[in-house]
Amino acid sequence: MKVGQTIRRLREARHLSQVALAKRAKVGRVTLVRIEQGTQDPTVTTLERLAKALRVNVRDLFPG
Repeated sequence: MKVGQTIRRLREARHLSQVALAKRAKVGRVTLVRIEQGTQDPTVTTLERLAKALRVNVRDLFPG
C-alpha cells in the first residue's frame, strides 16, 4: 500500500471528506486528491499536516 492509499484509508475511516481533511490539514483539495491518487508525492510539510489532521504519527502514513 502506498502513502496516498494509506491517507485515503485513514480519511475514510474517520468519515472525512477530501474537502474536510484538506481544510483541517491546510492543504489544497486538489493536492490531496493527487496524493491519494498517487500522481503527486507529498512534501514533508504536507505529510506532517496530514498526519496531524488525521491524529496519527507521520510514520503511520507509511505502510509496512
